[in-house]
Amino acid sequence: MVDIAWQQSCLIAPSLITFDMCNLERQVQLIAESGLDIVHLDVIDGHFSPSMPLGIETIAQLRRKTGLAFDVHVMATRHDYFIDALLAIGVQQLTFQIESEPHVDRMLNHIRSAGVRAGVALKPSTPLSVLEYVLERCDTVLLMLTNPGYAGVPGEAQVPYAERKILALREMIREQGCNTAIEIDGRVSKETIARFAPSTVDMFVAGSMCISRESPSSGLRELSELRQKLSPTRVSS
Repeated sequence: MVDIAWQQSCLIAPSLITFDMCNLERQVQLIAESGLDIVHLDVIDGHFSPSMPLGIETIAQLRRKTGLAFDVHVMATRHDYFIDALLAIGVQQLTFQIESEPHVDRMLNHIRSAGVRAGVALKPSTPLSVLEYVLERCDTVLLMLTNPGYAGVPGEAQVPYAERKILALREMIREQGCNTAIEIDGRVSKETIARFAPSTVDMFVAGSMCISRESPSSGLRELSELRQKLSPTRVSS
């Protein structure tokens, strides 16, 4: 398994739903060959959001096929089943939607007790105030910059207040003296990465703005080169 230096700047995690879903084993090989260390996996129950891109068994099969670190975002009305199954599979980071979790602190503790990085994800309109008493327990906070599960909807764009929210979260982390990382997802482009790395955002989920489903290798190569340019002294894997 790849040993990720999670606190290094400019981590880039290609989102698997961007790739050819009929040939996933080859797709994760392409990510590894590009020099990137992480793959982002969305687990959606079809109820919290109208999408179900990946099943638990598919993720279990992929875990046996690749040494990439798995960054998993669970979007569900009830998280317990998915979280427990993913911990059993062996993932490296788990985030869940704060809006649908009644026991946020307990869930964070449950994930971390398994030796897995834990965090919460916020929908675009969810205020940062919900983090006040749990921020120090979060290894990462995932800010959704588009509505989760609607990425394929025509015209779905990054919310206009994205930058304001990112900067406000960075200031909140600084004020509380936490080591919490910021991860962003939703119409993330190479320009977005260059704008916020390395000092503001720690991890970027790269999707269709950066990677072409028809020819992903070139986009992956460009992302790897961009990361090296922005963080040339990063810890090597």
